[in-house]
Amino acid sequence: MRLQKLPRVLVSVLATLAISTASSVAVRALWIHYMQDPWTRDGRVRANIIDIAPDVSGEVVTVPVHDNEFVRKGQLLMQIDPSHYAIAVQQAQAAVAAAKSELDMRRNQASRRADLSSEVVSAESRDDANNAASAAAAKYQQTQAELAAAKLDLERTRVLSPVDGYITNLQVFAGDYATRGSARLAVVDSHSFWVYGYFEETKLPRVRVGARAQIQLMSGELLQGHVEGVSRGIYDRDNPESRDLVANVDPVFNWVRLAQRVPVRIRIDSTLSDPLLSAGQTCTVVLASN
Repeated sequence: MRLQKLPRVLVSVLATLAISTASSVAVRALWIHYMQDPWTRDGRVRANIIDIAPDVSGEVVTVPVHDNEFVRKGQLLMQIDPSHYAIAVQQAQAAVAAAKSELDMRRNQASRRADLSSEVVSAESRDDANNAASAAAAKYQQTQAELAAAKLDLERTRVLSPVDGYITNLQVFAGDYATRGSARLAVVDSHSFWVYGYFEETKLPRVRVGARAQIQLMSGELLQGHVEGVSRGIYDRDNPESRDLVANVDPVFNWVRLAQRVPVRIRIDSTLSDPLLSAGQTCTVVLASN
């Protein structure tokens, strides 16, 4: 009876050892994956967000777009009242015409004096005529520049999209007053989406520029990319400057030291589906280990 039970006991022991060994291997693999492999759940989808500010001031008369609309490069975003700028162009054109007439007159006078003999016209009179013609030429160039500036201001009353993208957080409407240089809306560049993966510093030795990356959005959709670069500086919260611009060192040391997270820029190469990307989305980033 004992001899018959021995194989069963041996099988049980071997099975237990096999399960224990497999569990140990699995636990070690998981430990290496979570602690050493270059991956992070702290990923963010980013994009270039362009603040649109008019180059001229005036009342907004038309806003032909709506919030979250996709717009093409060169598409009209808002129209500022062009009336004052059209009048300025007319005034500048009149100033150019007057300066041109003045220039023609001064040149004719200088030419006539140059043709007369020195017995009729003195050298000083010739010099004065030439100087007057030169001054008229300079004034004519100035009025031409003022006309070009007036035309540019009139053209800039049409605020156009600089890129293909999406209108976001639209806060300007017809009847509002737009101030030169003050941003009135924003456009998210649709061709600029990338991902920032915030990797623990302990995993940076295994991060390589050009390494393949798999990106999984929280919605479950997958994207493929590669590492473009690693940030070479982050803010040191433990060592701010004092008012005297010297290091303000905290005398208290925290025994539990958490690994800093360093931004790693990931370029999106392709998508396995057609996800709706929005700047600020969270995602998981896994880098190829080889």
